[in-house]
Amino acid sequence: MPTTFHLDVNGGRHAVRCEPDAPLLYVLRNDLGLHSPKFGCGAAQCGSCAVLLDGHELRSCVMPVSAVGQGRLTTLEGLAQRPAGAARDALHPLQQAFLDEQAAQCGYCTSGMIIAAKALLDSTARPDEAQVRSALDGHVCRCGAHNRIVKAVLRASDAMAGAAR
Repeated sequence: MPTTFHLDVNGGRHAVRCEPDAPLLYVLRNDLGLHSPKFGCGAAQCGSCAVLLDGHELRSCVMPVSAVGQGRLTTLEGLAQRPAGAARDALHPLQQAFLDEQAAQCGYCTSGMIIAAKALLDSTARPDEAQVRSALDGHVCRCGAHNRIVKAVLRASDAMAGAAR
């Protein structure tokens, strides 16, 4: 039976009416119009549907919307910030590093990779290459941009550490 769920997504509150077992991915894409989480495998194996729930990565293709509760969801769209007085959002350092390193070839995995990297950098400010590779291990990039993706995460780590000084 459809139920109304109140979700905190990217800092905004949203009411959605759906079945309790509806995959979070479908709610984000179809009801809220957020297109960064992608349907890849539908079995939580590829990472293209990754989002953050209270700062922790989760695979939205297998997460029922009813399991989100009062948690704060963040998608790729929610990473950019609007500086005071600015006309538009400034990219998050991870988003900028992916552009700078040309880390997105087809782009299908990019959102999930950035989400996984965000969770890593929130818990480990200065990861080494092995830690980055481990954090991204469950994400599939079929284009072969994985080395550029790792470089982008390390670049963002440097940028974020520099901004914190």
